[in-house]
Amino acid sequence: MKEIINEARNLDPKLVDYRGQLEHRALWLLLLCREAEKHGLKWEDFACDAIAENGRLDGEALIAKDGPTLRGLYETVFTPWVQQVFEMEVKEHTDDRLTVDFHYCPLVKAWQKQGCTPEEIGRLCDIAMCGDHHIAETYGGVLELPQCIAKGDAVCELHFKL
Repeated sequence: MKEIINEARNLDPKLVDYRGQLEHRALWLLLLCREAEKHGLKWEDFACDAIAENGRLDGEALIAKDGPTLRGLYETVFTPWVQQVFEMEVKEHTDDRLTVDFHYCPLVKAWQKQGCTPEEIGRLCDIAMCGDHHIAETYGGVLELPQCIAKGDAVCELHFKL
């Protein structure tokens, strides 16, 4: 597995504080997975379903608020503030396509701080992304992730398509 490079460039104190909240949520996921493993469960056997259900609920709420287009998803979720937190570069946002590059991930940073191996980080990211995949499915679309920081790529490249 490739080395994971994940360093924030923008260190504005407000961004750092907010990223800390996201890191805390990532820590919950890690600790839940580790505890489940002690009880004989594989991480993917329970966590993906729970995170997917969260994604479905989020997707339904977003559609109810802004309608069933990816432009609505973009305007609600990918706000300028969130773009700064994840150091995003929005490539495309139309009614049926949304392409965004993340140049930093606070979740990956949390797992790195806990000493997770690159393999563990990749698994945790796959679990976390179950929510995003199910948001896309709720919209009637798909999410492709051709590049991923947690897998050692320079960016997370998210392609939502209806």
